[in-house]
Parts: sequence; C-alpha cells; structure tokens
Amino acid sequence: MISGRTKAFALFGSPVEHSLSPAMHNASFAELGLDCVYLCHDVVPSAIGAAVAGARAMGFAGFNVTMPCKAAVIEHLDELSPAARLMGAVNTVKREGDRLIGHNTDGAGLLRSVAERDFAVAGADVAVIGAGGAGSAVYTQAALDGAGRVSVFKRANASFGPTSQKIAALSERTGVSLTLTDVADEAALERAVREADIVVDATRVGMAPLESQSNVKEEWLRPGQAVVDTVYHPRETKLLALAAHAGATAIDGLGMLLWQAAIAEEIWLDVAMPVDRVREAVFGG
Repeated sequence: MISGRTKAFALFGSPVEHSLSPAMHNASFAELGLDCVYLCHDVVPSAIGAAVAGARAMGFAGFNVTMPCKAAVIEHLDELSPAARLMGAVNTVKREGDRLIGHNTDGAGLLRSVAERDFAVAGADVAVIGAGGAGSAVYTQAALDGAGRVSVFKRANASFGPTSQKIAALSERTGVSLTLTDVADEAALERAVREADIVVDATRVGMAPLESQSNVKEEWLRPGQAVVDTVYHPRETKLLALAAHAGATAIDGLGMLLWQAAIAEEIWLDVAMPVDRVREAVFGG
C-alpha cells in the first residue's frame, strides 16, 4: 500500500505509454516487500531539465530515462558513471543525498542476458551491428568487460566519422581491439559474424515494418554462437529464427530489457531483483 513513506521511481521519455518498466519494477518491489512505486511520465527532450528538477524537488529516489532523452538528460545531472560517460547516454539515475548520478545499464543488461545462457564476454570475439543508443551501449560495455575483439558495423552516414573517433578512443582506453566498418560491406560483415562468439543486432531490422528482414544470413551462423537481437516485438525476429535453425543460441531482446531493469534496482536499492519471478509475471516465462 502506498504511504507517506513510499519511495518513488519513474521513467522519463516519450512515448512511454506502452513501456513494460512499471510492470517489471512494481512486480519486483512487491516480491521483495519494498515500499516503493514506479510510474511513467511522458517527457520530451526540451522538458527533461524541468522533469529532473521536479524529481529533485519531490525527492524521487531514482528514475530511468528512455528515448529520446538519454543524451539530453546528462547536462542536468551532477555526475556520471564511467560507462555512462563513455556511452554519452544515461538510462538510470540514482539519488545520493542531494546529488543525481547517471548510469547506463543497457549494455550490461544485454551482456547479463548473454551470461545467463553461459556465454562470457571476457576474451570473446563480439560482432555488433548498429552503433546507435543500444549498439553504443553494447560495444562500450563489451570493451569495458574485456572482450577479446569487438567488430562494429553501421551505415556510412554523417555520424560515421564521429563514431569512428569514439571507437578509436575506447580502444585506446580499454586496450581492446575495436573496429568500425560500413554495414554495406557484406564481405567484412560475413567474416566478422562467422568468427564471432557473440553476435548482437542492435538495429531496427526485424521490427515492423521490417519483420521479414535480417542483417545476417543463416549460412554465416553456427552452433556455439550466441545471437542476440535487441528487438523484442516480435519476440522471435527473422534473425533469431535463422540463428535457431543454424543451431546457434538465439537470445531475444526481452532479456536485455529485464536485466537492465534488474541492474537499475541494484544501483538504486542494493537489492537483487527476483528475475525469474518477474520474467514469469510480466513476460509469461
């Protein structure tokens, strides 16, 4: 029951009406017996400063940030975690006294979903398709976690140069070999996917209206690989269907969604989300 002592958490972004975050976090709070509540607020980038100021004033214990506000929120925070600073994006904010600390749990969430299936990123060969918000979080976290090599692919558009510089700086900082290649270079993409232990597609391919498409061909995949799609609607994308047929381990985007939320609760409350029970309650297993 909500009381005057209830700790408030929320999601800021737009649109948020279809978000699964309230269902996940409120199910977790109930299972853990915590006097906490999680809400959603539709906030556009031009209003994120006011939203953060309001959260400060009203004593929110923490909040999440989703698109399109993950970068815009940064200037309104007091400090960033190393991962969030490298990614240039925040999805989780913790209140520590009067200070708001920004974190990013997206990449760690995806890699936790991979670890759950017994694939370790340390020393692994990782191929990441897409270098936007999700892709950047994944390749950055993979480098921070000691991947052996990370091959990143994206479209050769206006952001290709800045992304290349960002990846070079990350490689220098972590000592991990990171490369950026035009996704249109099919020979390079095929080679990277064939050699990878973990393949991650962090693009919109596979989501409506692109349900019938995949960036990866079935013959490039093999048993012993983890193949992850950050898309979770549909739950089985074309890529994941091809991966399963090829004998690879197919991992859908709900794992990333669930584990990024679990890591957020670790940051906010120093608790372990009852992941299996939340998975069953929200996703049906």
